Amino acid sequence: MKYNDLTVNKNTRPTRAGRGISAGLGKTAGRGTKGQKARTGHHKMPLGFMGGQRAIMQAIPKIKGFKSLHAKAEVVYTDNLNSLSGDVDNFVLAENNLIKNPFSKVKVILRGEVTAKIKLSTQFASKTAIAAIEKAGGSYKKVAVPSRPKAEDSRKAEA
Repeated sequence: MKYNDLTVNKNTRPTRAGRGISAGLGKTAGRGTKGQKARTGHHKMPLGFMGGQRAIMQAIPKIKGFKSLHAKAEVVYTDNLNSLSGDVDNFVLAENNLIKNPFSKVKVILRGEVTAKIKLSTQFASKTAIAAIEKAGGSYKKVAVPSRPKAEDSRKAEA
């Protein structure tokens, strides 16, 4: 910082609007002439008010669509399950790179044929997918989303 960059504010009094011509803000006192905003008292107008014509919110087109607060389920197709065997849950699907995160919802949907005999435990499955798995000699069980381990549990495991 240089000496010439310093801003020096001497002690100045606040401006007194409406105290005569010589004060600088006399007569209308910076409020313009006439109208609701020039008068004393409460002059708050509603948000988006544009002088009696259509409000700005009505003039602007709305964003189309809808965004859900709930996370979408990851989709797994039945033809990808043929490479697996035994008990299959979210963690097995994540290890085999069929889903990204084992702690998210999973839905199994029918595509192709099911040849593997598996015990599937996921959150959702289509009726046709369940029928195909049972036809191949497997079974389906609906389970809740696995919860993440708490930070305290991992600290105890490290110690």
